[in-house]
Amino acid sequence: MTTAFTYNGGAVEPGETTNVRFTVSETYLGDPVRIPVTIVNGEHEGPTLCLAAATHGDELNGIEIVREVAHEWDHSDLRGTLVCLPVLNVPGFIAQQRYLPIYDRDLNRSFPGQSAGTSSKRIADRVFRNFIEPCDLCLDFHTSTRGRSNMLHARADMADSAVARVANAFASNVIIDSEGPDGSLRREASKAGTPSITVELGEAHRFQRPLIDAALEGVLSVMAEFGMLETETVKWPGWRTVIEGSDEKTWLRADAGGLVDMHHERGSLVEAGETVCTISDPFKAEVTKIEAPFTGLLIGIPQNPLVYPGNPLCHLVALEEPTLRAVRQIRG
Repeated sequence: MTTAFTYNGGAVEPGETTNVRFTVSETYLGDPVRIPVTIVNGEHEGPTLCLAAATHGDELNGIEIVREVAHEWDHSDLRGTLVCLPVLNVPGFIAQQRYLPIYDRDLNRSFPGQSAGTSSKRIADRVFRNFIEPCDLCLDFHTSTRGRSNMLHARADMADSAVARVANAFASNVIIDSEGPDGSLRREASKAGTPSITVELGEAHRFQRPLIDAALEGVLSVMAEFGMLETETVKWPGWRTVIEGSDEKTWLRADAGGLVDMHHERGSLVEAGETVCTISDPFKAEVTKIEAPFTGLLIGIPQNPLVYPGNPLCHLVALEEPTLRAVRQIRG
């Protein structure tokens, strides 16, 4: 039997959709800081899925994903409930910066929160108790930090079978296996019994339509896996690699200061020993080559071409031979 979704101050009955501006804090003037929340409670029984975005205020791709699911999809056949949180970090979103402007705290290191804690922990507590912990699973959308861009991929604790089920259902080509940092939404939600994954896509300060559309397909696939949409099927991405250890991934770092010329795009397959990018001085007299230490995928690349020595350039992950053959075949 279907039931109402309840939160502090309200309830959404089966068959209803509610838009809420939920108070999580106050400004210096005592005005409320409120996050937008849309709750779609289906008429039919099923799990409760949380879709969260903009825990970092400048990461915009996820906002559009959550808004489209909440307001553009037909939910007449929905089995279960959608809890849609398009902008978790409202102060950071307004300032268009990554962290909470209040003492520059990272909301994604503040979960599950504390009702009598710091400002960020109080916000996290209000969000977590009302809208994340009551859910059966969660997708948390992120982008790379400013000046960088990520290939669409999932990050999940694959040792947790419930989390692995969510990650596999999202159907991305790459899954990076990790518990996640202490205080991150996905780690703390999973510990509390809400299996959660992080979905990384693109760069900050942008709507990137192809990546948004691909992530929406992933949402449909997850909903199909958990029986929320009987007309949809679970997707298979064609190939998949799960990156488990530190020897399967590395950051290529700048060995010199200067201007970066990338030789490959985000998501490119590069061969061991191949030049991934070059760094040159203003006169192009001194050129430093950055080579791939192994054959793999570039899941993260710089958008800002200016670097100091030691700056991270590219995030490279290895592929096992069967996966490598599949990627080469698909990409011709």
